[in-house]
Amino acid sequence: MSILRIILAILLPPLGVFFTVGIKGAFWLNILLTLLGFIPGIVHAIWVIAKHDK
Repeated sequence: MSILRIILAILLPPLGVFFTVGIKGAFWLNILLTLLGFIPGIVHAIWVIAKHDK
């Protein structure tokens, strides 16, 4: 499941975060970062997924 979330994080960062933590602060922050720049959204999404999978 983690690989699928990483792929989603690369294609649509907020979707990867949503499947990891749901609608919480990290999700809204990721939407903001994705709107400001796609790369920061991807980096944040992968960080959230990696942090949650420990």
